[in-house]
Amino acid sequence: MRALKFLLVKEFLQIFRDKFMLRLTLIMPIMQLLLLSNAATFEVKSATMYVVDRDASPMSRAVVDRLRASGRFVVADASPSMDLANDAMLGRRAGLIVSLPAGFERDIVRDGVAHVQLILNAEDGAAAGVTQAYAAQIIASYAAELAAQQPSRRIAPVIDVRTRGWYNDTLRYRDYMVPGILVQLVTVVATLLTAMNIVREKEVGTLDQLNVTPLSRGTFIAAKLIPLWLIALLELTLGLLVARFVFHVPMRGSISLVFFAAGIYLVAALGVGLWVSTLAATQQQAMFVTFFIIMVYLLMSGLFTPIRSMPDWAQWLAEVNPVKHFIGVMRSVMLKGATLSDVMRPLGALAAFGTVVLTLAVRQHAKSAA
Repeated sequence: MRALKFLLVKEFLQIFRDKFMLRLTLIMPIMQLLLLSNAATFEVKSATMYVVDRDASPMSRAVVDRLRASGRFVVADASPSMDLANDAMLGRRAGLIVSLPAGFERDIVRDGVAHVQLILNAEDGAAAGVTQAYAAQIIASYAAELAAQQPSRRIAPVIDVRTRGWYNDTLRYRDYMVPGILVQLVTVVATLLTAMNIVREKEVGTLDQLNVTPLSRGTFIAAKLIPLWLIALLELTLGLLVARFVFHVPMRGSISLVFFAAGIYLVAALGVGLWVSTLAATQQQAMFVTFFIIMVYLLMSGLFTPIRSMPDWAQWLAEVNPVKHFIGVMRSVMLKGATLSDVMRPLGALAAFGTVVLTLAVRQHAKSAA
């Protein structure tokens, strides 16, 4: 027991001596709990809808009003043009199109049956199914109200809801998940390997030797990051081959656009890894910090849970998450066939984030090496 006592004292002293690791151990899990408990939810709290009302009657407007009044649907825009609705769906400004045909009210009054078409963005098959169920239930409740208002009518009015899913019409969850998981793999390779590689140089002492050589900071950092950038692209290539020929995930857009977006995104991922390496003194610290960052990245990126289901503050926070933008580009290009003009906004966000984080990481690395 005496030997155990001394060993325990030694271990606790060793733990408390590393102040940086102690703060990581105590503070980061609490931050994860506070952030991710609010962000990680499978409930679809709200969906943006585009209304195509070709009837413009009191009953057709009442259907839209019931959907909006439920609090689960927000009208992004409305027009009688299905082409404009298609553009809104492709541009992610709407996740649902509610199409009310001409003669909607006339059909209910005369025949007792009218049709409503719901067109869903079915990239995320699970979320699309939940959204469809909510909308169909609200429309059925409105039909029941109409029946209650006309008790003398022999046949109760019926609103027939017809549903279509775009971009993933079979609602295969695998098609939705595989592009996101590819982003996860590339992120882990780029960020973790960068942090571990440079910290390993610190531990063995070669970083100090390199710092006194005639090499410029830019040359040294470029030599460290370029091989990892190429390895991450190779990892993406292998992953795309597996996705296409093993999981049969469609590739409707340009493969060149995917690699172009990946090249921009990897600048941000490598910059984060370089920044982690300036904070950590050991590989253990680097791994812990990287794990924390990647966990927050992934659970606030829309990979597993819809971002629109998160609280407003979490949705704003997700806008500065590069993983969220790259996953959006991957899904749009692979599943929707999006072109460069369709994904300019997320590409711009990735370029801005990559420029800022890499610049800050290089400056911080220069200070820590000085």
